[in-house]
Amino acid sequence: MQVNIYEAKTRLSELVEQAHAGATVIIAKAGTPMAKLVPLDVGPKRKIVYGLLKDQIEIADDFDAPMSEEELASWEGPIEP
Repeated sequence: MQVNIYEAKTRLSELVEQAHAGATVIIAKAGTPMAKLVPLDVGPKRKIVYGLLKDQIEIADDFDAPMSEEELASWEGPIEP
């Protein structure tokens, strides 16, 4: 289906419902296609499951301790005075 911009503005709610139902709506300006209104593919919502890696990951006690200058230089390059 193709509609001009003016018609799309006046029928936007209806056109969105049609797109949601699976239709593709082409919006044109002076007969030239300018945009396409298509259904949004959100896919199935995944359930978040917390604790999947419980007891499988070990974090060192000093994981958030400041890096030594050597470690920092390996990440960011040497520190110049």
